[in-house]
Amino acid sequence: MTDEQIQALQFYERSPLFDEKDKATILYAERVTRGAAAIRAGTLEELRKFYDEGQIVELTLVICAANFTNRFNDALRNIPDLGV
Repeated sequence: MTDEQIQALQFYERSPLFDEKDKATILYAERVTRGAAAIRAGTLEELRKFYDEGQIVELTLVICAANFTNRFNDALRNIPDLGV
């Protein structure tokens, strides 16, 4: 992602900086993060336009790993070393 896209993430749905694949991916990540049990079949069907089943599994794993890391660090009040 570009710096410009990162700045536009809050409004990705109507931003011209993101294509349909980007928008489907961001929406899926948001839904997995906010409540994976409530994901509807339509969400997965939209992803299947851009990804095969293995890629969706990998995408889901990456989203879950990021969520785990964030929750772990938040709970312990860890400040991640970003190497900066």
